[in-house]
Amino acid sequence: MTTTASGTTGTSDRPVRVGIVDDHESVRLGLAAACQNAGYDVIFAAESARALIAGLDGRVCDVIVLDLSLGDGSLVTDNVHMVQSTGAAVLVHSIADRVASVREALAAGAAGVIPKSSPTTTVMAAVATVARGDVLNNLEWATAIDADRDFAKAQLGRRERDVLHLYASGLPLKMVAMQLGIAHSTAREYLDRIRVKYVEVGRPAPTKVDLLRRAVEDGILPGLDPDGGDARI
Repeated sequence: MTTTASGTTGTSDRPVRVGIVDDHESVRLGLAAACQNAGYDVIFAAESARALIAGLDGRVCDVIVLDLSLGDGSLVTDNVHMVQSTGAAVLVHSIADRVASVREALAAGAAGVIPKSSPTTTVMAAVATVARGDVLNNLEWATAIDADRDFAKAQLGRRERDVLHLYASGLPLKMVAMQLGIAHSTAREYLDRIRVKYVEVGRPAPTKVDLLRRAVEDGILPGLDPDGGDARI
């Protein structure tokens, strides 16, 4: 799925569908207005993840913008998993210095973090990035990871790192095998082993996008620089 500057998806020319979870009404209203101004379709906004699920009533969002510090006593991981169950990607919108909560949200599968102090245009660009299925690699993400040394514990061997580097960079597994001079079945075994190791440390990576995220997190691939440029170019 691709997202155009007008806020529509390139595959069907429909607006990006957004859900919002924040326990401050002013924040919900501000985000909803900004999304509408950007051409996005705000499906529902609620004060909690549970209220959002009820309010959606089966409707689907492409992205759910989620605050981590909700006043209902809910847990970060539970909230991320709950809104992910709707099929939407999760964009964390929170105070950047809450490192433990940010790290927990990323480990639970959030697609990225955008601080509440960010300009509205930056937040809307982050929504578009997540809507098209891309990983949002920004300074807040890197800060959260660097501040918690327990985040990156997957012990990958040299060959496993080679496979992950090439595969997460976008090569098909067959091409990865050819570049490394190994059989396709061997490359598959390495990839399976990599996924098992990430599961063992509580950071599952079932999809190629997830593997890209893990490779960036662990320094196997560079991510985006703080100004939004691609450090891999």
